Amino acid sequence: MGITTGGMTDAGVTAGPGRTPTWPRAAAGTLGALALLYLLEVFDAATGTLFDAQFFDAGVTPRSLDGLSGVLWAPLLHSGFTHLGANAVPLGVLGFLVALGGLRRAVVVTAAVWLIGGLGVWVFGATGTVHLGASVLVFGWLAYLLVRGVFNANFGQILLGLLLGVVYGGVLWGVLPGQAGVSWEGHLFGALGGVAAAAVLSRRRAHRAPRA
Repeated sequence: MGITTGGMTDAGVTAGPGRTPTWPRAAAGTLGALALLYLLEVFDAATGTLFDAQFFDAGVTPRSLDGLSGVLWAPLLHSGFTHLGANAVPLGVLGFLVALGGLRRAVVVTAAVWLIGGLGVWVFGATGTVHLGASVLVFGWLAYLLVRGVFNANFGQILLGLLLGVVYGGVLWGVLPGQAGVSWEGHLFGALGGVAAAAVLSRRRAHRAPRA
């Protein structure tokens, strides 16, 4: 979780003639993203956290101009392998499910979560704290998957959202303050980014739908 230091094209199961089905590309993209996070953490451990501090400014520092650049990098940074490991499984599962809807759509969802989550933390986070970790993506992707079916009026997506609610619904308590060292602001604004992405993408899809 985030911490504070201080064919059936939408389902992604099939593809058109001559095209690779979406699920292998979704799996490859998800595994590649996880590999990148672990590679960055290896570099960070090898340099004694110098890598994070010098190259990526070590996360989002609320209302600090220097800490604003952390909006771009914070989801890539973790306080150690234990922190990254806590995020890895939900990142893999939820990232894969988002990517099944199409890699372009996954990029749009991720960008919305990344920016809304980071900027929300920068504006509303507690003074003197530093926020980092990929849990902003975990909460954003989860929120997107939970509500996407409602916006799209898609029964299959609604069922998937209900299943995910049963499996992962308990983590949504992480959007509330109360646990020391946990970036609830990142969780909250990441989730809001996921809901916003679902709403915007559903409207774009409706506008492209053929009319009788």
